[in-house]
Amino acid sequence: MLRDKNLIPLSRQHQHALALCVRIDRASPIPAGDLPAWQSELAQIFQSEIAIHFVAEENVLFPEAEMFKQLSTLTEELRADHALLREQFNYAISGSLAAGEMKVLATRLSTHIRKEERQLFERMQELMNAEELSALGKKLEIALKDAAQFCALHPPASQSSP
Repeated sequence: MLRDKNLIPLSRQHQHALALCVRIDRASPIPAGDLPAWQSELAQIFQSEIAIHFVAEENVLFPEAEMFKQLSTLTEELRADHALLREQFNYAISGSLAAGEMKVLATRLSTHIRKEERQLFERMQELMNAEELSALGKKLEIALKDAAQFCALHPPASQSSP
C-alpha cells in the first residue's frame, strides 16, 4: 500500500534509522577500538531524531491508533519496543553499550520499524478517512518539528567505524 502523505515524515525518519541498522550490520562485529565512535554516533542520532520520533509516536500516533480497538495490542507492543530501545540507546549514551549489543540494537530497531510500517501504518490507512489522516499529519508535523532529520546515509570513515 502506498504510504499516506501524512505518515511520510515518520516513514522518512524510519528510512534514516534503517540505514543506520544496515551500517551496523555491515560493520559487525564491531572492533573494540571502534566502539566509542559508534556509541557517540548512536547517542547523537538518538538525541537529535529518534527520541523526538518516539515521543511523537507515543503522544500523537499511538493515541490515534488506539481509537481503534484492533490496534491496541499492537500499540502496546510498540510502546514496549520503545522502552527496550531507549534502554539500549541510553547504554550507548553512557558509553557502556557492549560491541555485541550493537547488532542486537540494530536488529531490534529494524524489526520495530518494520512492524510500524507494515502493520500499524497499513491498518491506520485502512481504518482512518482522509480528514482524520490529515488532522493526524498536522499533529505529527508539530510533534516532529524539533527533530534534526539526521540522515545516517553518509559512508563510514573506515569499513568498521562510523
